[in-house]
Amino acid sequence: MSNPDSFIEEVTEEVRRDRLFRLFRKYGWIGIVAVLAVVGGSAWNEWSKSRAEARAEAFGDAIADALDQGTPEERSAALTAIPADGGQSALIGLVVSSDVQGNREENLAALDKVAADTALSPAYRDLAVLRRVLLAGTDSALGDRRSALQGIAVAGRPYRTLAEEQLAYLLVEEGKTDEAIAAMITLLQDQEASGGLRARLTRMVKVLGGTLPDQAAG
Repeated sequence: MSNPDSFIEEVTEEVRRDRLFRLFRKYGWIGIVAVLAVVGGSAWNEWSKSRAEARAEAFGDAIADALDQGTPEERSAALTAIPADGGQSALIGLVVSSDVQGNREENLAALDKVAADTALSPAYRDLAVLRRVLLAGTDSALGDRRSALQGIAVAGRPYRTLAEEQLAYLLVEEGKTDEAIAAMITLLQDQEASGGLRARLTRMVKVLGGTLPDQAAG
């Protein structure tokens, strides 16, 4: 019985091999394509990552080169000539507006452009609004500055606490000292307020003659 059984097993095994071979010839390309897709996908990701890093490095070098130009006009021209889109364009606008020796009106216009670009994230747009309020100063109507700051002093916005700080300073500008002190003390106790912000507010409250809460005073 063992010989017939062994023979049957050998035949069965050959049949299995033959079927497997035929199936591989018929459908094996699927596996090959899958392997190529995995390998190709990994290669594409690596290439994309390398390309993105190279592009970011080139962009940074271009900004550095532009800032090395001699005059504000040359720096501005070099910066605006850098090929950019999206967040890079916003970054260039913010860099242009930060040139203290640059043309003030051009700086304000650059900030307006960033702030008005709805395709950008709030991180860029809100920073442009905040920077514009600071740059415009008292040349801009107090009501306009307050309205701009209130638009970004909203829960969840990236520069909420900094906007609230500036709103408190507007109260000082209006002569509403008690309201300003109260606003500053509230902001001092805000969990999202940074250490630098708390230090500034602490000094301001003292200068204005206010009384600091025990935690802030310590």
